[in-house]
Amino acid sequence: MIRPMTPDDWPRVRAIYLQGIATGNSTFETGAPEWDAWDAGHLADPRLIAADGSEIVGWAALSPVSKRAVYAGVGDVSVYVADEARGRGVGRRLLEGLIAESERHGLWTLQAGIFPENLASLALHQACGFRVVGCRERIGAMGDRWRDVMLLERRSGVTGTGAEAPD
Repeated sequence: MIRPMTPDDWPRVRAIYLQGIATGNSTFETGAPEWDAWDAGHLADPRLIAADGSEIVGWAALSPVSKRAVYAGVGDVSVYVADEARGRGVGRRLLEGLIAESERHGLWTLQAGIFPENLASLALHQACGFRVVGCRERIGAMGDRWRDVMLLERRSGVTGTGAEAPD
C-alpha cells in the first residue's frame, strides 16, 4: 500500500534512509538528519510511504531544485526501499505514485541524480519514463574517491501555469 508520509513515520523513514546511505551508492550524505532538517529540505507534497501491512518498507519524496520561482515545478527525486523489501516492486510503486502525485501538484519536471554503480535505481527510473540527460563526472568526493552522478529527468505534460510543459 502506498500512502502519504506523516511526521510519525520519521523514525522508520530515517532507518531506511540510513540503510541506503550504508550501501555507499545511494547518496553523498553520510548520515540522516533529524526530522526538522529533513522536513525543511523537502517539498510538503508529495511524500509517500510504502507499507507492507503495518510495516513501512520504503519512502519517496521530492526536494526543490531551487528557491527561484521559475523552478517551482521541478523536483529532485528520492526513493529508498528497506533492505528486506528490495526486488519486490516497492521502488516502482513508490516512484509511480510520486510521479502521479507530482503531476497532481503541478510539477512538470522530475530529476534524479544517481551513481552509475546503482544499476537498480537507474533501471527503475528509466522504466518509469526518465531519460539520461548526461553524466556529471567527478562531481563530488566520498572520502578519497571521486564519484560520477548520472542526471536523469522526466517531463510531464502537466504544469501549474496553464502553459504546456517543454519537451
